[in-house]
Order: sequence, then structure tokens, then C-alpha cells
Amino acid sequence: MAKSSKTFTFLSRSAPYGSNRPQLCLDAALATAVFEQTVNYIFIDDGVYQLLKDQNAEPIRSKTLGNAMQTLELYGIEQVFVDKESLSERGLTADDLLLPAASVDATDIAELLDSSDYVFNL
Repeated sequence: MAKSSKTFTFLSRSAPYGSNRPQLCLDAALATAVFEQTVNYIFIDDGVYQLLKDQNAEPIRSKTLGNAMQTLELYGIEQVFVDKESLSERGLTADDLLLPAASVDATDIAELLDSSDYVFNL
């Protein structure tokens, strides 16, 4: 029996700290990848802050989410995208990010969502 691979797209919109949404999104994406499904991971709005270099959540007694983001490739998640408008609105560039992410616009994101079997908006 052949495996049926689906495409899952995760939209991560929240800042890295202050809620559990970013961690939930990351956990769901990693779990999906373990089952050899195709994963698109899109960072948009305040979610782009999750990708910033040199995060340190120790002062707020939390785990540093940026450390966990570096495991995406180990889990086979290679389709990582960042909304270029969200970066620009926050005065950020690709050089500020801790891992390579393809810069996409609203049209690209719409195409990714349209081609996905499942979309998780966190």
C-alpha cells in the first residue's frame, strides 16, 4: 500500500512570547513532518519575530523559541517562508533572521494556501 502524502501549511502569526500559539504551531508542524507529510511554514504579521537571531527568553523564564526553530531542517521542513511586507513593516530584513526563509508576497501566500490540503492558522 502506497503512502499518501498531503501538503500542510502552517501560518504562524503571533510574536514568539506571550502566548502558546507559536509553540503550538511549531509542535504541530514538527509532528506533521515526522509522518513524512509536506510542510509549508509561513511566518506572517508578528510571527516574523519568531525568526529573529539572538533571542533570549531566559529573563521571562521561558524557553527560547528561536532555538527550536533551528530544528526545522532536521525534521525535513525545508519550505520556510516569510512575508516580505510583514518584515518591512517591522523594519526587518532577511539578515535579521536566524534561518533562511524564502521571502513571499500576498499573491505567493495565496497560491501556497490554495495548493495545500490542510491549513493551520495560528
